[in-house]
Amino acid sequence: MARATLDARRLLCPLPVIRTQERVKGLAPGDVLEVTCTDPGALHDIPAWCRLNGHRIASTADGADYELVITVVVGGAASS
Repeated sequence: MARATLDARRLLCPLPVIRTQERVKGLAPGDVLEVTCTDPGALHDIPAWCRLNGHRIASTADGADYELVITVVVGGAASS
């Protein structure tokens, strides 16, 4: 299991989801992606995208300076 990060700060909808999708393509099932973003809509958009594409949210947390940290576990549909 590998861990990866994605800096999606200062990006507005739909870019955090698009960047998450692009980053997941390079990961294997079971890998973990930690997405840091500042768009509050990402708290709804990224989990919805995960449900549609076979991934799951391990956690969400508030970070410093209005940052949100969303941890995604890559599912079997990593090429989605």
